[in-house]
Amino acid sequence: MQRLLLVIVSMSASVALSIGAWAMSDQPPAADDHAQIEFLARHWQTPIPPQGKPPAHFSSIEGSLDPESCGVCHRAQYEDWSGSLHSKSMGSGVVGQTMELIHDNPKMALLCYSCHAPLTEQQEKVVKKKGGTPSRVKKRHRPSASPPDALEDGGGGELTFKTNHAFSASLQAKGLSCAGCHVRGHQRFGPPKRDGSIENSAPAMQLPHGGAIRTAAFEQAEFCKGCHQFEPSGYALNGKLLENTYNEWKEGSYAREGKSCQSCHMPERRHQWRGVHDPEMVKQGVSVRLALDKEHYRVGEQLRAEITLANIGVGHNFPTYVTPKIVVRWELIGGDGKRVNESVQEERIGREVTLDLTQELFDTRIAPGKSRTIRYVRAIDRTGLTLRASVVVVPDDFYIQFFEATAPKAKGKEARALLEQAAREGRARSFPLFTENVVVS
Repeated sequence: MQRLLLVIVSMSASVALSIGAWAMSDQPPAADDHAQIEFLARHWQTPIPPQGKPPAHFSSIEGSLDPESCGVCHRAQYEDWSGSLHSKSMGSGVVGQTMELIHDNPKMALLCYSCHAPLTEQQEKVVKKKGGTPSRVKKRHRPSASPPDALEDGGGGELTFKTNHAFSASLQAKGLSCAGCHVRGHQRFGPPKRDGSIENSAPAMQLPHGGAIRTAAFEQAEFCKGCHQFEPSGYALNGKLLENTYNEWKEGSYAREGKSCQSCHMPERRHQWRGVHDPEMVKQGVSVRLALDKEHYRVGEQLRAEITLANIGVGHNFPTYVTPKIVVRWELIGGDGKRVNESVQEERIGREVTLDLTQELFDTRIAPGKSRTIRYVRAIDRTGLTLRASVVVVPDDFYIQFFEATAPKAKGKEARALLEQAAREGRARSFPLFTENVVVS
């Protein structure tokens, strides 16, 4: 069952473009849309094919795949990326799993890498037998019962693996780096210039790394889709795909208004990809309101309070996916500063599933433009009481539980230590969204 988690939860298993999802739109794709679909299908082959040798006239910086080399000229983008979760996609939690899995079950490890470290040069092993990479649709399904050292190819055969002599451990540690999105065969790709033009400013031989091929596909939500959306026939619980962020966006007002993923997560083309881990980002997208039915209560009266959370600026469900949780907590504090026994009430907002992913326990996420109200009712039994209401965001809630459960099962000390570290790091990322103390008696 750990392998199931590795593929479906700990990492988004493939960087595939689901062309079929375009059918969700009322209008058929325009010619430009078709061109972008075709570009993305080529661009997001996984693993990303080996870059090969750089052109002979390239300098060492131009021929390098290291993000630090990109940062020589693209300093602002590099600094944004280095502080983002993309740069940490091969963090302790992922490495703690894949360092053993790459030997025991390379199939699963490579599926993890397809989003977390998608360059061939970042992967310790490559496919040995001809037949190409596994079907991108299969990557979004429940893992099959294939033997750990083989998997099916598109023709129903099996693929085996061999050591990748182009592997770079230092590059793997950089996670989803600049080259993961922007470099194919040492050719650079990117969005149109800010004025909308796509032409280079000079002949390719006169420009660093030969200039760039520009396409509007970089500005479309579909560019992000492969790592943030399961295929229509992918793994689902209670009739809902386990990972469904793109579809949540597509079905909402943001898609209709032309607001893409990049509009919120890459404003002004910043390479920060801020999301549920960022307190200011969450505060911009979610409002919290506390209301009580009275300003002051006498002993014997019922305190009635409610907190309403509204999704006012998140273009998909809040939170999306099964990992984050929002914890609404109530408690009464006595005049002595101590918590009143049996006064604590907690409610979790999110999509809760069992650690083995076999059951959905609840789904209380908030759709765009919607709200959810949590109520608290308690009898006032004394004077001098203060109601403390808080809302805490736990971005890595599922992972914390998963890492704590799997760390003792790790074979090696290093893997166990990394998983324990990941759990600690996950807990440290929690933050308060709202806290208020109200004297009620």
